[in-house]
Amino acid sequence: MTSAYAIILAGGAGTRFWPASRAASPKQLQALAGDPDETLLAATVRRLRPLVPPERVYIATSKALAKATAKVVPKVPRKNILQEPAARNTAPCIAWATRAILREDPDALVAVLPSDHFIRNAPAFLRTVERALLVAEQDYLVTIGIVPTRAETGYGYISVGARISHGASVVSRFVEKPDRARAEAFLRGGHHLWNAGMFFFRGRTMARAVEKHLPGIARGLDAIDRAAARGKEPEALARVFPRFPSVSIDYGVMEKADHVAVVRGRFGWNDVGSWASAWELAGKDKGGNAVPGDTVLVEAKGNLVYDLTTRREKRTYALVGLDNLVLVETDDAVLVMKRERAQDVRQVVATLKSRGDGRLL
Repeated sequence: MTSAYAIILAGGAGTRFWPASRAASPKQLQALAGDPDETLLAATVRRLRPLVPPERVYIATSKALAKATAKVVPKVPRKNILQEPAARNTAPCIAWATRAILREDPDALVAVLPSDHFIRNAPAFLRTVERALLVAEQDYLVTIGIVPTRAETGYGYISVGARISHGASVVSRFVEKPDRARAEAFLRGGHHLWNAGMFFFRGRTMARAVEKHLPGIARGLDAIDRAAARGKEPEALARVFPRFPSVSIDYGVMEKADHVAVVRGRFGWNDVGSWASAWELAGKDKGGNAVPGDTVLVEAKGNLVYDLTTRREKRTYALVGLDNLVLVETDDAVLVMKRERAQDVRQVVATLKSRGDGRLL
């Protein structure tokens, strides 16, 4: 697909992966999905390469992260590292990145993907992306819905309607994160998919949708486009972008648009949302432990140990009578918790912020 481009969203903080993930090195810049030599962002770019080469990949991140981002994806042109001057959620980010692509190619097809997900079956993923882009050629706004494998309450859902072309279906509605009973009903019914935050569209189709549903953002982007034509985009961006409302693309556009479709995805997706996800993706011994090779284990099962220190002499860890534990060590912090409490790491970050301890953030 010679007109296929990608926008990779890489501005998140990843607070649930503290102490590995910090403001200057958030989770997308970490190797947290089983391969110790490949960051999540680099894996996203590599996975796309058969459909979208690096020169047609745009990465949306913050100004503070631009240099570190460029370092982990050296084949993506520096001009394609888009630096948001302020965090304004996904709608302004995607709308601006889409305009940047349209200046290069008015006929562009665009795939929007998070930078921090894990895909086990890359060929199946690419086939699904290709189907989504084919549907997008028909002026649909398209998303991929992951076929649920459990009654998950931590994800939003997509309600599936009538079938259309290329195995896609009309989106009946987007559903907020459900309670346990509703999630179980969704799983039994077979008409709901997990919303994985992936979007596909013709660039001009999304631009029109933003003009209709977020006209204030569209007017601001018009001003940025005019400035870009004069070589003054950075100045206009710094002035205009921070004034945009903070709104997600789901709420701002997708939930309001009429021509929205979904393609089912079955390719071993994991949103790598917490240290529990890192344990799920890691190689394990017979006792379900994902630990350094010289760890001593005595009646210990289901544990995760991450040694992220930079010292030359590594420590030997010893776990005795411990099950389902997470231990993460960096040069300046140690996290210890039950794996089932992985979502609560955000409370540690909140406490550090309230104490004004920026050194650990």
